[in-house]
Amino acid sequence: MLDVLRHVHLHPQTTRAELARDLGLSRGSAAEILARLRALDLVEETAAEPTGARGRPTRTVRRHERGPVVAAVDVSYESWRLAVAHLGGGLEPLRRERYGGQPAEDVLARISQALREARTAFGPRLRAVGVSMPGTVSGGRLVESATIGWRDVEVAERLRIAPVPVVIGNDATMAGVAEARRGAATGADVALHVAVEVGVGGVVLEHGRATTGSTGAGGEFGHLPFGDPDRPCPCGAHGCWDLEVDGRALARILGAPPPAAPRSAADAVLRRAGEGDPAALAAVDRVARNLGRGIGGLVNALDPRIVTLSGVAAALLDQAGDSVRAAYLSGLMRFRRHDPPPLIRAAFPRDGSLRGAAELAFDTVLSEAGLDSWRADVRPADARPAPETA
Repeated sequence: MLDVLRHVHLHPQTTRAELARDLGLSRGSAAEILARLRALDLVEETAAEPTGARGRPTRTVRRHERGPVVAAVDVSYESWRLAVAHLGGGLEPLRRERYGGQPAEDVLARISQALREARTAFGPRLRAVGVSMPGTVSGGRLVESATIGWRDVEVAERLRIAPVPVVIGNDATMAGVAEARRGAATGADVALHVAVEVGVGGVVLEHGRATTGSTGAGGEFGHLPFGDPDRPCPCGAHGCWDLEVDGRALARILGAPPPAAPRSAADAVLRRAGEGDPAALAAVDRVARNLGRGIGGLVNALDPRIVTLSGVAAALLDQAGDSVRAAYLSGLMRFRRHDPPPLIRAAFPRDGSLRGAAELAFDTVLSEAGLDSWRADVRPADARPAPETA
């Protein structure tokens, strides 16, 4: 049952015939499993659009309107947003708030209240919460975020609304999950996602699953020593790549003070470059080369099939793509240059981390334990398969 349910989640609006073909099921087995899922209010079937082919018409399989949902939270450097996601990946925005420099306790209290309201609205249909954070994450804890000034914050514990499980992850990791499962890297066996907002983050994904290390804190690509070894980083190290590719780097090259909002500062410099400002053009070119060279190093080490870029990285690819690609190729080992992994703009430039948070939350739902819990909480224990439909 789970394989079928996961297939419906990743392929909304699939047909019964497509599902049976993709999963290697007989027509009878597919019909039986779908009947059980219908009985649990997990999927429903409707007549598919006629194709003109001979034989019995197939049916479209989609999420049930009373099926499970998850909450997704994305905390950025200046605001947070909350959405619910349905089986199949559809997002329904609920709230967005700016929080400025408020302390973690106040911000998380506001998010917790919003989650409780969502739980009240959706009742037992709300099965899990996924949270995207702009910093180093280990387990349910935000270890450190220089972006928003938080350190050692038990995010999962503060946002828990019993009995709903909470999973948290780094924002770049979440965005990479969204790209690998539903975006520009769909179908790639090994994908690399690189995001630049305030500093650099990212993740390696194998068949849509993030590789985050022994403690869950992997993917801190921005703290590789690809920069000036004499330049200190807020993380405590020196020479971090973080300081060479974002709005702080652009400001420094232009002789401006460190910006309070590096992403907004980067956008402003990119606009000036787009208007032909010589100083801005030179700064963008330099940062674009820093980005490309670093990606080359990552590809040498990690061997991905494809590289997706989001945030300032995607903007640099758009505006200074020749510089990014030239530096990327020059940084690759010789044997990789004849067929380098392509650099692709992310399919979800604005809400990738929110979508990824929803995907990881749904991973807890689409499990044996999640299915057992749904069966016990939402449907009678003796629920029987719904009648077969033609």
